[in-house]
Amino acid sequence: MEEECYFFLMASMRKMRLNIPLSYTLEFFQNLFTSKVIDEGEVKNGIINFLVYRNSDGIILSKSSVSYYFQVIKTDDVLDIQKRPLELDLIKEINVNNNLLSNIRVHCPENIYAEIYAQENDLDDVILLNPNKRIARSTKGNLLFMEGDVIKIPKQSEGAYISPLMENFVTHLHKNNLADVQEHEIIAFESQKSEEILLISDEKGLFSVKKIRNKTFGSDRFSELVSSWKSSFE
Repeated sequence: MEEECYFFLMASMRKMRLNIPLSYTLEFFQNLFTSKVIDEGEVKNGIINFLVYRNSDGIILSKSSVSYYFQVIKTDDVLDIQKRPLELDLIKEINVNNNLLSNIRVHCPENIYAEIYAQENDLDDVILLNPNKRIARSTKGNLLFMEGDVIKIPKQSEGAYISPLMENFVTHLHKNNLADVQEHEIIAFESQKSEEILLISDEKGLFSVKKIRNKTFGSDRFSELVSSWKSSFE
């Protein structure tokens, strides 16, 4: 998992045309988080949100150096589905793009607008659509829709995030023949046909979706799959 997160960070920096310091090796981050988070911070379970940004020291952007900032959110267990299920709804006033940069976590005005919209309407999150009116993701992360024996996930070309956490989960399901996971172009109303919905957020963790408008969803089967995934790390 640490290698997957590291390579995702490097690929994201390249897409954003950031100058990657030679010191940014996997060993550098292992030592950084071991000393600053585990030893000094005494954190046993948590999520590290790591931000890389350009400094204003370059004459032009392509010459700017980079710095980083990170924060740690303590949690009981990252791989546990959070106890409080979420209530979602679609937002149609705005949409998210489905180009190369849409798949990585960057500053996103659409996320800010949608998060405020959710708060004002007593929702936990909202489902964001792409310009083709198909499901891309939520503000927090990616959505997995279980329908029968199939788990459908929006394609990255639809605007879904590249997610090391979700990719690791999907790999576990494929490797152990636990579910048939398929990438799809999912139109908005198809969410109502699902039996269960899981939200996987690299930033927040795992959540079951309880309600979208007047439709309620279960969570038993996804809970079993996540428990199996969790045991694979032990």
